Amino acid sequence: MVRVVFHIDFDYFYAQCEEIRKPELKTKPVAVCIFSDRGGDSGAIATANYTARKFDVKSGIPIKLAKQRLQEKPDAIFLPADFEFYSEISSNAMKIIKGFGDVFEYVGRDEAYLDVTNRSENNFDTASHIAQQLKNQIREKIKLSCSVGISPNKLVSKIASDFQKPDGLTVVKPEQVSEFLNPLKVRDIPGIGKKTEEIFLDDGLETIEDLSKIDIFELNKKFGRKTAAWLFNASKGIDNEPVQEKQETIQISKISTLKQDSKEYDFLLHSLNDLCKQVHIIVLEKNKLFRSVGIQFVQQDMTNKTRSRMLKNSTSSLEELEKISAELLREALDDQEIPIRRLGVKVSEFSDLEGQSSITSYF
Repeated sequence: MVRVVFHIDFDYFYAQCEEIRKPELKTKPVAVCIFSDRGGDSGAIATANYTARKFDVKSGIPIKLAKQRLQEKPDAIFLPADFEFYSEISSNAMKIIKGFGDVFEYVGRDEAYLDVTNRSENNFDTASHIAQQLKNQIREKIKLSCSVGISPNKLVSKIASDFQKPDGLTVVKPEQVSEFLNPLKVRDIPGIGKKTEEIFLDDGLETIEDLSKIDIFELNKKFGRKTAAWLFNASKGIDNEPVQEKQETIQISKISTLKQDSKEYDFLLHSLNDLCKQVHIIVLEKNKLFRSVGIQFVQQDMTNKTRSRMLKNSTSSLEELEKISAELLREALDDQEIPIRRLGVKVSEFSDLEGQSSITSYF
């Protein structure tokens, strides 16, 4: 049976939340900023409303550059990010979204998937009406606009939700998948970044249709079997990953803004070891063992990069935490092109220390 999948994406979410709080902002250029600990205008744009985007103010650019581009707009507003407020709005909107589907998958504050195969009786026209009702309820109750993509799978639905932003509704029926994807840029496939796009452009591959004509064995040579298989399927709109409920991820983590943007191993390792010590103290306080270690970069363009590793055995050792974190750092820096602004470390997959009144009795 063909599935019917929604991808719901809130438009310019952080800035729109600020417009909900202060409706008078809707006519002004608004940029939500993540200010660094360095003071002044150090930091980057998290998101901007469409009025600001007309001046090429977009997420990831430095706040100083954004202010330069908006210097002719004295009414431009630059606001610090208020994630607690955004999370509250997101939570209220997600409760509405969840009620419209058979299966709800939370992705982040501003996006989610729904499987509506049963709810729509496997009919894409019915699904379109359901999506419009969903959009109407979110607008009426939360004052938030969103864009919805509808297709037989998560991949195509995510691409479709971005197709007619803002406030879009794009339906791609099974027989329309190739027609919809073919003229789009290769970069429109989620997960293909600038570096991969440049490889394709060097080979004269600009559109998804161009990519779909490449032999799987040729892709294998360039990208390896796993990535090649994914690219081959994505270019044809094939994605069998189900929409599924995601359990809350429980982890202990620490992240901090670096004194300067860098991709130098020794400089980053010093900060990473400090973070490991902070995380380790919390692990001790909670009387836990961990089995998964991960590191996170927030890069200069505000994109994220993560690395993680599952250990053979659970541990509470600071030495082990620092060792694995350092190895992950070195691996992640092998192909690192963008300087790193923020660095984090996390542990998860916990178990309790049985028969011990305190974890410190192991030391």
